[in-house]
Amino acid sequence: MKNHDYCLILAGGIGSRLWPMSRKSYPKQFIDIFGTGRTLLQDTYDRYARFMDPDHIYVSTNVDYLPYVYEQLPQIDDTHILEEPLHRGTLASVAWGTVVIKKADPEANLIVSPADQLILNEEHFRHDITKALRFVAGGDRLVVMGIRPTRPETAYGYIQMSEDSPEEHLTRVKAFTEKPEQQYAEIFMQDGSFLWNTGIFLFNVDAMLDSIYQLVPEYQVEIPKMMADAETADPKFLPEFFSMLPKLSVDMAIMEKSRNVFVYESNFGWADLGTWGNLVTHQKVDENDNLLLDTPALLSNCQGNIIRLSKGHTAFIEGLKDMVVVEEGDVLMICPKDKTAAMRRMMTEAQTQQGIE
Repeated sequence: MKNHDYCLILAGGIGSRLWPMSRKSYPKQFIDIFGTGRTLLQDTYDRYARFMDPDHIYVSTNVDYLPYVYEQLPQIDDTHILEEPLHRGTLASVAWGTVVIKKADPEANLIVSPADQLILNEEHFRHDITKALRFVAGGDRLVVMGIRPTRPETAYGYIQMSEDSPEEHLTRVKAFTEKPEQQYAEIFMQDGSFLWNTGIFLFNVDAMLDSIYQLVPEYQVEIPKMMADAETADPKFLPEFFSMLPKLSVDMAIMEKSRNVFVYESNFGWADLGTWGNLVTHQKVDENDNLLLDTPALLSNCQGNIIRLSKGHTAFIEGLKDMVVVEEGDVLMICPKDKTAAMRRMMTEAQTQQGIE
């Protein structure tokens, strides 16, 4: 019996929230953040290849990042690396990836996964993903994997569950909320009907293409064009009209608008490695809650810091508390750990005033 399960790894983002370690020219998915010998992209590929046919795994990335994908995943067939000429949001990546995979297998069921997440319990992950795949197989249902919140996190999106639960752990989605203010995150935490949105989506290829066609007017002409191009051209290359597509996310354009979206409540130990603060949650810290990211250091009277220096550099720090100290290339950033707005401002100023990416 043919296996119809596929995976599309999204690896085209610029990872700006982890600047300056993650730079536009070399974003976080291609970095060995924790010093394990494997990058986030490699970890993601390995995770799926352990229980899926490796020939069914595709990667979507920006054309500028192709050398990194080739270097880090040499085992992937060249036709399974989909090139994006420019950033047009996750909807464009998912639409084209779904079209290409449908051409390979018209009955395909697809997992769409970010390339920059931490999964701690891979056995639970495999069980839950496999069950969710069976739920969407051949049908018109879309599924997002959700995680029970452990804290009122404002950097994550939330999913509100309804009372419609067709199967154990599977519930029809009532509403989505993107990165709430602190007071609402605390309410969601106490309410009990909200889950964190992992950004891992599962669906049958026909269900997603039908949803895009029905819910996104700008794609009603483009989807048939994509399908025609996939039949006549090299599927590795995106259609020429890709640059004219609106910049949209699959979350807002499809998942938040569809009435047939379900959430699978999971407990496989998950973190979105999108901000400096989130790196601390599941990583080993010292007795004073300092997190050293592949960086040797001698710390005295220091507490609650995140420190990452360039290879070959050692940190000697006295009396520092709750700060992020990151050195990468020509940039050294020192900023309070909870001042994400200040980090974004510094990145913007570095780009606009100093010409630093």
